[in-house]
Amino acid sequence: MLSRIKDGFWRWGRITPQSSLYDRTLFLLFIILLFIGFVAVTTASFTTAAKLYNDPLYFAIRDGIYIITGLAMFFFVLQIPMEKWEKWSTWLYLIALCSLIVVLIVGRNINGATRWISLGFVNFQPAELAKLALICYLSSFFVRKYDVVTTRQLIFIRPTIVCSILILFLLLQPDLGSSVVLFVITFGMLFIAGAKIFQFFLLIGAGAGLLMFLIVISPYRMKRVTSYMDPFADAFGTGYQLSNSLMAFGNGEFFGQGLGNSILKLEYLPEAHTDFVLAIIGEEFGFIGVLVIVFLLFSLVFRALKIGKESLKLEAKFRGFFAFGIAFWIFFQGFVNLGVTIGLLPTKGLTFPLISYGGSSLIIMCIAIGILMRIDHENRLASGHAHLRDD
Repeated sequence: MLSRIKDGFWRWGRITPQSSLYDRTLFLLFIILLFIGFVAVTTASFTTAAKLYNDPLYFAIRDGIYIITGLAMFFFVLQIPMEKWEKWSTWLYLIALCSLIVVLIVGRNINGATRWISLGFVNFQPAELAKLALICYLSSFFVRKYDVVTTRQLIFIRPTIVCSILILFLLLQPDLGSSVVLFVITFGMLFIAGAKIFQFFLLIGAGAGLLMFLIVISPYRMKRVTSYMDPFADAFGTGYQLSNSLMAFGNGEFFGQGLGNSILKLEYLPEAHTDFVLAIIGEEFGFIGVLVIVFLLFSLVFRALKIGKESLKLEAKFRGFFAFGIAFWIFFQGFVNLGVTIGLLPTKGLTFPLISYGGSSLIIMCIAIGILMRIDHENRLASGHAHLRDD
């Protein structure tokens, strides 16, 4: 009996079962994370929404609309063949670049940063589109230049320039967090493409040097670094946000205070429903709740990596590079957000994928998951055709 259950579960969850045309595990992880995110945003935003808009459900309703919109985009991109993305990669990159320029001209300034373009109901953040566009363009580039990526010593220069142009306009906003994400995506995709090892040392050195320079010349970034090292030294000043985040995790202990029972969300923890939503989850559901979310996200990343590996086995390099790029993006952004909320990293304005409140982030991430599902679907079709030929 147990062996039957085990075999059935394996058939249900493996990367390319012949009985299914899509990755059911990936879809289930996606829906569960969206649902958890909606519940978390709803409970974390009650007080802030009531104070700002006299409506405790203001952010919850908007988050629900973002989720519905994201799901609509998810099912829409499922219908787009991956060859179209490869064909449109340069145009998508140019659109993302233009949007980063436009936001500097007509964008909204919130808390000293010009990162959003008002589109009426939603504030569009071009940085999120830039992440997807960079992955798409680099995937296409590595397919076209695959033979020389592993042989030429300086082939990494063009991908670095393409990434650096986007980073330049992001730093003008300023948005250091998204800039680091783009750098990590480029670094990871170069590794998958098979670039030579010395190129990675050059990139690491250049990236670390630039990051330190940007921190040193910026007083507010330097304050973030020093406050994260000892947030309780200035608990009511530069360390206010992190110290309250740590207290939220402390209040939650192992099993949490229960849904809706957070104290720190009562106007003590800024950005409780956005960048620091994990702290509220930690307070209400404890260490176990946070551990479940981390497990779900890492499982999703693992599925993305397997899809990428399967694509490369099928000689579908564009699909493979695209899947790996999305995996690096989701993993690193989730890792940084978690690291910030528990005090391992300096404060950065990065959302936790599929959980934090944010229209642009949520919708673009839904599109990315839709692309992953499409890649997996095409892999399954290709694998089925291969089996037919073998027969």
